[in-house]
Amino acid sequence: MPAPKLRRGDVLLIIDMINTFAFEDGAALAEHANAIGEAVHALRTQCHRQKLPVVYVNDNFGQWRQGFEELLRKVARPGCRGQRLAARLRPTQQDLFVLKPRHSVFYQTPLPTLLDALVAKRLILTGIAADSCVLSSATEAHVRGYALWVPGNAVASLTPQRTSRALAYIRESLGGETADA
Repeated sequence: MPAPKLRRGDVLLIIDMINTFAFEDGAALAEHANAIGEAVHALRTQCHRQKLPVVYVNDNFGQWRQGFEELLRKVARPGCRGQRLAARLRPTQQDLFVLKPRHSVFYQTPLPTLLDALVAKRLILTGIAADSCVLSSATEAHVRGYALWVPGNAVASLTPQRTSRALAYIRESLGGETADA
C-alpha cells in the first residue's frame, strides 16, 4: 500500500527517539530504533520541505529538573547507546518539543494545546516503542478525533512481532494508516 500524501493539517510526532537507552533491554531497543532512524529522518525532511510542523515528544526519564536541551547533551555523550541516533535526528531550529512523564504523548503534557495552535488534523506518529508509547498515544489521538498515520517503517519495538501486533491494532481498531513512509 502506498504512503499517504502529506497535507495541510499534518503534524509529525517523533516519540522517544532522543534516548539514552540506559535501561533493561535498552541495547535491543536501541538496535531497532537505529534501524528506523533513516525513515524517521526522511519523513522529517519531507515535512520540513512542505512547512509542516515536527514535534519531538520525549520521556523526561523522571528527571524533573532536566529540560530538552539537557537531555540532548546527555545523549550526545560518548558511549551513550543513543548517541548515533540522536546525532541523526537532532532537532532543527524549526522543530518543536514536549517532554512527557509517562507513555502517552497526551498524558499531562501541553501537547493538546500545541496541536490546537497548529490546527492539527492528522498526526503522523513515529518512534519507539510501537507497542507502548506509540500505541497509547495513537489510542488517545483516536479518542480525540485525529486521523492517524503510523508508518510501519518508522516505528519499532523490542521485537518485530511486537511492532506488527501494535500496527495491526492501530489499523484494525483505530482506523489508522500504517503504510511505510
